[in-house]
Amino acid sequence: MKKNKPVDISPFRHLYPFKSHYMDLNGFKYHYIDEGSGDPIIMIHGNPTWSFYYRNLVKELSPKFRTIALDHIGCGLSDKPDIKTYDYRLKSRVNDIEALLDYLDLKEKLTLVVHDWGGIIGMAYAVKHPERVKRIIIMNTAAFFPPKNKKLPIRLRLIRNVCPFARVAVLGFNLFAYSALFMATKKGLSKDVKSGLIAPYNSWKNRIATLKFVQDIPLSEKDPSYSIVKHVDENLHKLSNIPMMIFWGSHDFVFDLSYLSEWQLRFPDAEVHTFSNAGHYVLEDEPDKIIILVKKFLENHPI
Repeated sequence: MKKNKPVDISPFRHLYPFKSHYMDLNGFKYHYIDEGSGDPIIMIHGNPTWSFYYRNLVKELSPKFRTIALDHIGCGLSDKPDIKTYDYRLKSRVNDIEALLDYLDLKEKLTLVVHDWGGIIGMAYAVKHPERVKRIIIMNTAAFFPPKNKKLPIRLRLIRNVCPFARVAVLGFNLFAYSALFMATKKGLSKDVKSGLIAPYNSWKNRIATLKFVQDIPLSEKDPSYSIVKHVDENLHKLSNIPMMIFWGSHDFVFDLSYLSEWQLRFPDAEVHTFSNAGHYVLEDEPDKIIILVKKFLENHPI
């Protein structure tokens, strides 16, 4: 069997100077970085990013906290199996997170940091184990069904529903990950950051996850991941007493301000910071401001 093309991180190693750790997950190499010591902070990325997205947060928080950022199977530096050996469904993603946290055997309560798909994955874990979660930090994501009258944007619908188009566009030309470099940020990204974000998705085989994440978006009860989203949607109230901070980039063509309003409706006590000059990759557009606010939030809500 032909192996996946290796991921070369040397061009942006100065931005991502972390030691790699791997867990054996049912025969797959599950990659994560584990920097610093103290109260654990678990960072869960979305699509089409990887742990690289959290690099600045890891650098700034690791002197005082144990910062753990993982790569979902099929993403980042984790193995990228074919669909015959890994199903790339939400249920598997949640199970993977639980397996990793059990493997790490963390004794302290967790702080969850979630973005994009990391939102529903992380919140699925949180509603199952609310007693293990101390704080939650949210960035441009959802963990509930779309607000009323919200439809999936046409770009995502094409990828989700039109198989020939999706295979060529996403797997062949890497259009999903590549277009995000420009559409998901308002201020623009440096050459090295672009290189870092897109590096793991360097071949047809290495782009399976970017396609399967979109195809797994549940729109009806017939969809495999619908029941998980429904369960999380109906049980978010279990997290109402957990300190929560929300960062939101206003220029997000998927998770627009109606999603932020839904978060605020569910969690009226959450501390909210909206950035008018930021996009979906809010942590790329406003890293300095977010880091300062996160540090204050962690200090104000000690474990």
